[in-house]
Formats: sequence, structure tokens, C-alpha cells
Amino acid sequence: MSTQMTARAFAVESVELNAPLKAAFDYIANTSKLPEWTHAFKGVREGHAVMETPNGTVEVGLEVRASEPHGTIDWYITFPDGNVAVAYSRLVPRNTERVVYSFILLAPPVPLEQLEGALSQQTAILRDELRKLSTILGEG
Repeated sequence: MSTQMTARAFAVESVELNAPLKAAFDYIANTSKLPEWTHAFKGVREGHAVMETPNGTVEVGLEVRASEPHGTIDWYITFPDGNVAVAYSRLVPRNTERVVYSFILLAPPVPLEQLEGALSQQTAILRDELRKLSTILGEG
């Protein structure tokens, strides 16, 4: 039996939004709105985005796969080296005027010894982004 410690490979964050499902979905699924509530996206145009990274800016491919009936909004980000990162999220209605927005943050592809730090840093950024989104769409 192995007693090797395993680094956390994902985090789930959520926020309650004071917005009807359709309004929240339309805003979050609209890629042109990403720079308003996220830190990384500095500019978005059809199928592409400029992302701010610790090493500067980079142009990436950006595809949103969204389903209003299922409440899912997923972003596929293709980096210049061909690697693809996926950000998964979901809206769940609480009632006609409120939704819960959850976001699954997967650990970035970094060496294992950096994994926990990188994921916890990204989780802190995500929490701040969700607070900003809540302010834009209505406090939960």
C-alpha cells in the first residue's frame, strides 16, 4: 500500500447571483464580457482572446460551448503551443430570480511540486472574479 501524498488536482468555487437564469447565462456565456469580470482576459474577439499571464500577454484561441437548458458554460482555450485548457462552469436556478454559479478549476499543467501553490493561487483569483461577477449581476 502506497502512502504517497497526492496533490489536489481541482477546486470548486461557487457564488449565488441575484439574477434570473437567462440574464446570468446570457452575460456569462458572452465571451466579450470576460474582460469585465476576469483577470486573465484582456481582450476578446471572435474565436480569439488576449490573456495576461505572469510571463506577459499571449493570444489564444477561445471557444465557448454553452447550453442554456443544461446551464453549462465551458471555455476551451487553445494556447500557441497547441495545448488546450478547459474551464467548466454551471448555473443552477434557486428560484426565478436567483442562481448558483459554480466553477470547476483544474490544476494547471505544472510540475507536481508546484501544483498545490499554483492551484491555490488560481483559486484565490477565481474567488475574486466570482465576487466581481456577483457585483455586476447582483449580490447573492
